[in-house]
Amino acid sequence: MTLRIIAFARHRNGIDGVPFCVVLFHDGESQKVAVLFDQEWHCAILDVTKLAAGDIAFGSNSWRGDRFEPELRQAIGDHDRQ
Repeated sequence: MTLRIIAFARHRNGIDGVPFCVVLFHDGESQKVAVLFDQEWHCAILDVTKLAAGDIAFGSNSWRGDRFEPELRQAIGDHDRQ
């Protein structure tokens, strides 16, 4: 699978929260947003259109992080090296 990264941002999550990255991307099917924490296998993926419509339900707007995470983390690493 090839993801097209649309936007990327790091968030420090306040003064004592766990920092995370947010990646807006297209996976060939729809636009999605990923929230990735520094620790591997700690990520969430949501479809943007469903999210905007208020759909946050498991099974409806839930996506397997392990399917997207390796390529997303690679894209984050590539972005950091630029």
